[in-house]
Amino acid sequence: MGKKNWIEFDYQEKKSEETGKIDTFNKRSKINISKQKKGKKGKTITLIKGLGTEDEILLKELLKKIKVFCGTGGTLIDRNIQLQGDMVLKSIEFLRKEGFHNL
Repeated sequence: MGKKNWIEFDYQEKKSEETGKIDTFNKRSKINISKQKKGKKGKTITLIKGLGTEDEILLKELLKKIKVFCGTGGTLIDRNIQLQGDMVLKSIEFLRKEGFHNL
């Protein structure tokens, strides 16, 4: 069989672009992680503040990864991440794996 419509993809370029995006976070900034019980009918939420970037696309990508890791829902409000439930310990573990050390 011929390879008329065969296209090979180079995934190395895409991986290098992704690592370049992650490095735009200021990983030395002070990150505050707290749980709150106001709003949402008194249900607990975890609030992550001070991630050190203004780029909303990077924050949305980080939010998606942390939601999958914690197995919960969440949202991005005013450059702060809100997760449903008491996810303080899991979010600290995730952020340390991502390279954030000043928690």
